[in-house]
Amino acid sequence: MGLRINDTAPDFTADSTEGEIRFHDWIGDGYAVLFSHPKDFTPVCTTELGMMAGMADAFAERNAKIIGVSVDPVDDHHKWKSDIHSYTGNSVAYPMIGDPEMKVAKLYDMLPAEADGDPQSRTPADNATVRTVFIIGPDKKVKLSMTYPMTTGRNFDEILRALDSIRLTAEHKVATPAGWTRGDDVIITGAVSDEEAREKFGGFDQKLPYLRTTKQPG
Repeated sequence: MGLRINDTAPDFTADSTEGEIRFHDWIGDGYAVLFSHPKDFTPVCTTELGMMAGMADAFAERNAKIIGVSVDPVDDHHKWKSDIHSYTGNSVAYPMIGDPEMKVAKLYDMLPAEADGDPQSRTPADNATVRTVFIIGPDKKVKLSMTYPMTTGRNFDEILRALDSIRLTAEHKVATPAGWTRGDDVIITGAVSDEEAREKFGGFDQKLPYLRTTKQPG
């Protein structure tokens, strides 16, 4: 069974381009974005790793760390980083986990338990399911997971938008509507009475009996 929202993200110790990492300790008291790749030197993932390198400051501003994982050894990751910089102009300064024994991929249910073989002989197609993004909270719980096909580059602006929503709704008793971005109106959840909503948010616009919208709390 795959990981579900609010499941504890499995902890692990693994080698990375920044040395050995104990995942939960590495996350610390912030958020983490774990994004995985089927194989090093794949073209779509090269663009993704470069884009995330360029967005690192935006994630850091939101108290979120970035970490990649690929079913290949760390030595290959270091070589790949040069290609990423050459193509995208961005240097990968976040860690990339080496997972040649596929332990992390299996732990996160991105590959079946019976998957085996030398990672050097496995093709991207063999690892096609290793194309997932996880957002993990300070409580080490899974807040979001999204899996993409190999031919579709991931939209990390959407991951950033989702992270904004997750952080906001963790702090306030609100939810965010479709297409929401920072600064837009939010929805007051059913856990808040009308009286509390008026006190907490200064009132609300009741468009439907069950939909109460208000300005984003500061």
